[in-house]
Amino acid sequence: MTSPAGPASAHDRRSASDAAGVVALGACAAWSLITAAAHGGRPEGVLLAVLAVAAGYASGRICGELLPVAAPGAGALAGLGLVVAAPHIDPGSQATSPLGQTGATAALLTLCAGAACCAAWAAGPPGLRLALRLLAAGTAATAAVLGSTSGFVACLGVLLCSLAADRIRRRAVGLGGLALAVVLVTGATWAIAEDVLPDGLATSLEGQLTRHRVLLWHDALDMAAREPGLGVGPGRFAELSPTATQALPPDGKPHSAPLQQAAEQGVLGVALLAAVFCWVLYALWRSPRPTPVVLTAGAALAALAAIAAVGNALSFTTVTAGAGLLAGLATARPAAPEPPGRPGGP
Repeated sequence: MTSPAGPASAHDRRSASDAAGVVALGACAAWSLITAAAHGGRPEGVLLAVLAVAAGYASGRICGELLPVAAPGAGALAGLGLVVAAPHIDPGSQATSPLGQTGATAALLTLCAGAACCAAWAAGPPGLRLALRLLAAGTAATAAVLGSTSGFVACLGVLLCSLAADRIRRRAVGLGGLALAVVLVTGATWAIAEDVLPDGLATSLEGQLTRHRVLLWHDALDMAAREPGLGVGPGRFAELSPTATQALPPDGKPHSAPLQQAAEQGVLGVALLAAVFCWVLYALWRSPRPTPVVLTAGAALAALAAIAAVGNALSFTTVTAGAGLLAGLATARPAAPEPPGRPGGP
């Protein structure tokens, strides 16, 4: 009598997390259309990002069920090859800061490292696990060779978190710690934009972030203060920011996902962005995958969120689709039994 209850309960939990994802992503799409209609903005970028996340998540769920080892391993190799071969995400001369295309490079490499580590935990033979972890280490080395300091730090952090994930007995504790780290990074970004940090610390951080980016953040907060409800409209930051119009070459982005949402879609836009991140954590918490796989994916997605808080990574479709793919892989139910890690509960 009790055996059917377990699968039924798990199915109900997964259905609840899937429904939450539909609501969160649908609300993001709908709100972008509403704010665009109010101020004549261009919601295409937001709609494309929502579509990329949804498509990546669905693909990850399917591939994770059929090929729990091969799918993330192949995804890691494909992403690594894309970073090395594609010139449009080459860090170039701005490799020391996660600004613009450099942020996309760091984010994509971070997702690759997370996928490789997830595949390692799903693999059975020790030799295959070692090879996949070496792939993750090679991803970090690639970031260092390309000069992406943020990518190197993020990939190394994901690898270390993955190695330690087997010692965490309750995944909720690990996911809560990752969420707290993202909140601290986002709060620090907001504090820098508001000029509320001590002078010495603010000067040091500004030197790392560049004065241009801090001025973009100031412009974003000014827009959010003028239009806290609806924002100025999606895609309108470029035409309303004095700093963005003076940039060479101009890209029209404030280089911070939370501040861009605040400027272009108001307070509710920021809340919806946070809701999507919370949904991902909730889906990972309810995932039937072993805890090490869940926490590894959570570490990679949290690192991506931190990069997006100080960069422009979410403006690239490859990054948003990759994030959805990794989340889907980590929440799928593989058809074959997986090698258990250290016992861990929700």
